[in-house]
Amino acid sequence: MAPEDIRWGHEDEPGDLFDQSAVSEQPGGATVPRSFLSMAQSVVWHSDPSRFSRLYAFLWRLNDKPGLMADCADPALSRLRLMEKNVHRCQHKMKAFVRFREVGSPDAPRRSFAAWFEPTHHTIEPTAGFFARRFADMDWRIYSPGVSVIFESGKTRFIEDQPRLDLPEDAGEALWITYFQNIFNPARLNVQAMQSEMPKKYWKNMPEAAAIPDLIASAPERARQMAAAEPTSPPLRAEKILARQRRQGRAPVLGEQ
Repeated sequence: MAPEDIRWGHEDEPGDLFDQSAVSEQPGGATVPRSFLSMAQSVVWHSDPSRFSRLYAFLWRLNDKPGLMADCADPALSRLRLMEKNVHRCQHKMKAFVRFREVGSPDAPRRSFAAWFEPTHHTIEPTAGFFARRFADMDWRIYSPGVSVIFESGKTRFIEDQPRLDLPEDAGEALWITYFQNIFNPARLNVQAMQSEMPKKYWKNMPEAAAIPDLIASAPERARQMAAAEPTSPPLRAEKILARQRRQGRAPVLGEQ
């Protein structure tokens, strides 16, 4: 069926008069490159409502032009590739910024954790397998405004429209914040780059983000203190290595023991 003859929507949306007309199913199919299938498996999780129509319209053209997947100048392909990249980025952010809190009983056979995460795209489902493999020995839940994932006794299931829960405080959060404060380097602070990698929309669900405003405010003074501090002397063994290299008449080699 031609793309212009299809109206895409959600099954819960009310239909219109044209939905009552019968649609004849035509047998047939299309052979497409694996690269299209790989791209489509990511694009379908994008939040853009036009994702299905864009994919189908491109598939329709691809049936007549098998080499279209290699045409980097094609505007439709460029748009789909950007959507694919955005989904991959959202999955990466989910893997990096989900923060679990322990909710189960310490005496339970399996420890239990829960987290709240607000993805930009529909990435809960395609990313759930990563968490299932990494945390297979415990039960966990990742709640979100749309689809939430629950992993219990080694089995994964999904639920919809779960209201946000008030998760308990985690005893390990204070240690995590202390670690974050100690690895922060004020001399290398670039707020724009930091917010590009850690967008502010995720801060409210990350315990260590509470320390960021103070770390940014104090960075200039801490950087000046670091610059004013006297350099430490190299270890004695380093001087011995340099002396041996000078006797041998060759330039020092970085990292040599």
